[in-house]
Amino acid sequence: MRIALGIEYDGTNYFGWQRQSEGRTVQGCVEQALSRVADHQVGVVCAGRTDTGVHATGQVVHFDTQSIREPRNWIRGCNASLPADIRVQWATQVPDSFHARFAAVQRHYRYIILNRPGTSALLCNRVCPEYMFLDHASMAAAGRHFLGEHDFSSFRAAACQAKSPVRTIYELEVQRSGDLVYLDVRANAFLHHMVRCIAGVLIAVGRGEQQPAWVTELLAARDRTVSGFNASPAGLYLVAVQYPPEFALPGSGWLPRYG
Repeated sequence: MRIALGIEYDGTNYFGWQRQSEGRTVQGCVEQALSRVADHQVGVVCAGRTDTGVHATGQVVHFDTQSIREPRNWIRGCNASLPADIRVQWATQVPDSFHARFAAVQRHYRYIILNRPGTSALLCNRVCPEYMFLDHASMAAAGRHFLGEHDFSSFRAAACQAKSPVRTIYELEVQRSGDLVYLDVRANAFLHHMVRCIAGVLIAVGRGEQQPAWVTELLAARDRTVSGFNASPAGLYLVAVQYPPEFALPGSGWLPRYG
């Protein structure tokens, strides 16, 4: 049978999601815990492979097993073996046609910027610090240029393995709450480093270093070297993955908010 899980984690102490020959990863910890509950070796497939230091409140994975367990036993058994910064939130049996990555129709990331002169002791690994004042209205105006289907070659890592750089962004919102600036991006899929690169461009616009229309120039260039820096992974969260309603998954993640 095929089981889907909803997983939440703090990525600070991990070398990203994907299992590696060396270094502690979220996938490695999840597979180890699941294998203990299933009493056989388990491999999982995720909706989105997050980088080192990136967090998730709504990661979705699936795995196949011959072991019969109640959903609550998958949850409790895994969480008993997982470190405290990784937690299974729900479990449900799904049809064999379900695939955590390929069946997903939308993904939602939230990026959080702490915009003040001083850093935070409590949020040091959970937000991107930015000391220069950011004009969130200009950032929002720049964000609107990303909407729709585009070639995002200027916003992908050099090592990105995606066959096509074309993606569709359905929503890009910028909100300020006190010293915190929240970026919410929803798309059909994302390229490697795409959200962090978008955040870096919006930060440059917010600082006044570039005008909002700069985004159109970057998209047209299709050249990663022209689009500036990747924003810190600490501020990035995978918060939701949407699937067709026939799969009837229990729910999605929550939106982190610190102010």
